[in-house]
Amino acid sequence: MLDLFVSAFVSLFVVIDPPGCGPIFASLTTGVGAAQARSMALRATFIASLILLVFALFGEQLLAALHIELDAFRVAGGIMLFLIALEMVFEKRTQRREARTEKVRASPEIEDVAVFPMAIPTLAGPGSIATIMLLMARAEGTQATLIVLAALASVMLLSLFALLAAVPIMKLLGAQTEAVITRLLGVLLGALAAQYVLDGLKAAL
Repeated sequence: MLDLFVSAFVSLFVVIDPPGCGPIFASLTTGVGAAQARSMALRATFIASLILLVFALFGEQLLAALHIELDAFRVAGGIMLFLIALEMVFEKRTQRREARTEKVRASPEIEDVAVFPMAIPTLAGPGSIATIMLLMARAEGTQATLIVLAALASVMLLSLFALLAAVPIMKLLGAQTEAVITRLLGVLLGALAAQYVLDGLKAAL
C-alpha cells in the first residue's frame, strides 16, 4: 500500500507540477492584494480538486458510456503523458504556460484567474485527468482507492501551498534551479508513461 501511495503521489506531483504552478500564479496576480490572491489560490485549488475527484470516481463509467476499453485508455493516457514529459525535458511546456500567462495578463477584463487558467488547465488539465483515471483503474478494492485519493489530496495541498507561497518560492529557487527540476521530473514522468503503455498493451494482448 505504501508503494501504491508513493507511485500515485509521484505521478500526480510530476504531472500537476506544484513548483511550476507557483510562478505562473505569481505572475498572474501581480499587483493584486494579498487577501484577493489568497482567495484566488484557495478557489483555484478547490475547483481543480473537485474536477479531478469527479473524474477519479466516475471516469471509468464515462469510458464505459463511450464504449472505450480501459486498456485503450491506458495506452492513450500513457502516450499523452509521454508527450508532456518530452515537453518538460525540452522546456516546451514552460514556454507554453508563459505564453498563456502573457495572453491572460494582456486582457484587462480578466481579473479573476482562479478558474482559468489556474484551475483549468494548469492544475486540472488533460494530463492530470488522465493520470488520476489511470491510477484509479489500477487501484483494486476500497483501501487502494482511498490511498490514491489520499495521494491526490496530498498533491493538491502542496499545490495550494505553492500558490500561496509563490513569490518566496520564485525567489528561493530561481529560474535555473526550476529548469533543472522540471527536466528531472520530465524524465521520471516519461518512464511512468512508458509503464502505463506497457501495462495497457500487456492486458490487451
